[in-house]
Amino acid sequence: MTATLVNKRSAPTGPPRPPDGPGRGRAVVARIVVGVLLAGYAVVSLYPFLWMLSAAFKTQEEVVANGSLIPQNPTLGTLVDTWNRLHFFDYFLNSANVTILTTLGVVVIYSAAAYAFSVIEFPGRTALYRLFLVLLFVPAAVTLLPIVLLENQLGILGGQFGLILPFVNGSAPLAILLLANAFDAVPNELRDAARVDGAGELRIFATIYVPLARPALVTIALLTAIPTWNEYLLTRVSLNDPAQYTLPIALQALRSEQTIQYNTLMAGALIVVIPIIILFLSAQRYFVNGLVGAVKG
Repeated sequence: MTATLVNKRSAPTGPPRPPDGPGRGRAVVARIVVGVLLAGYAVVSLYPFLWMLSAAFKTQEEVVANGSLIPQNPTLGTLVDTWNRLHFFDYFLNSANVTILTTLGVVVIYSAAAYAFSVIEFPGRTALYRLFLVLLFVPAAVTLLPIVLLENQLGILGGQFGLILPFVNGSAPLAILLLANAFDAVPNELRDAARVDGAGELRIFATIYVPLARPALVTIALLTAIPTWNEYLLTRVSLNDPAQYTLPIALQALRSEQTIQYNTLMAGALIVVIPIIILFLSAQRYFVNGLVGAVKG
């Protein structure tokens, strides 16, 4: 027993070392190649954002003449002028209203639906769940015309509700998939114990499943809020009243019919994207945990 304890204590900890010789050399080379490829991908992915950030602090003349990402004469004048021309707060309220109501609708409706698919037995549950998964592979552009025609018949085309309803409906497959996997990971013993205490399904859902699935709920909220905030096509087709335009539509008004002021457009894009970046960074920890839990599920 003593020898066994000594051997366990003296055993090396941490990941196993790669074998010596040619095998170790190939492993080192493979790590270097993967690191270089990932670094290259990161640079390619970040370059458009960095160019936008750089152009927002340049004059139009410098954007055309200076291709460097570092402005020679940085100025806040472009951002200030674009802020005033964009009427940010008016359109911000429209975007925030559509995004918040859509996100709340998705979280409330599809968390309850995912709980039903995960916990409650009912006829046709498997077939209906698979049907929702199939909808993941339907391109959004295919549904654009039917949505517009249906909303026109219902009399909701042209208002914000005509945006919120399709956004909520389109989020169903992914939301149900992620949340159902998160609810599947909750131990059945907790639900059984709550039932013994006399709790009903609504109380079990609200007090046990929702708190334990918080990372997945935050993930779904972010995956809903970001595309809703940035949506352009359906918003452009649906809204006719300029007073109800969202920020992506208002950004188009910054384009001149004769010349394109790249610094103004990039400053407007930066102003539009900052709120959603702040939202993502504030909930990043929950987002990562929610995706990891969904993959494991």
